[in-house]
Amino acid sequence: MAYGSITNLFPELSKELSSLLRDMGKGELADQVESLSVVDKCRCGDGFCSSFYTVSKPDGAWGPNHENVSLTTPDGMLILDVVDGNISYVEVLDRPGFKVILDGAVP
Repeated sequence: MAYGSITNLFPELSKELSSLLRDMGKGELADQVESLSVVDKCRCGDGFCSSFYTVSKPDGAWGPNHENVSLTTPDGMLILDVVDGNISYVEVLDRPGFKVILDGAVP
């Protein structure tokens, strides 16, 4: 079940992700952003965490074809989990306004 596309739920974040990825020369990942949906949110309970899954949460680790892509941003932290070349998780830290929107969209 998906709770909506990130372009509809978080238009500014989707633009930022696309732009940062293109600036890093990762156009293949930037091209995925428009089609990403929020499948679930991180349930760690930390007040600074607004991270979300774009695919079902794995049982255990992501596996051998996993990489982290850390994006340089002036506001908080953005780190992508990429599995087999696909964005699977968007780690969003220290962006309080974003957490309000995510918590409202995903129970």
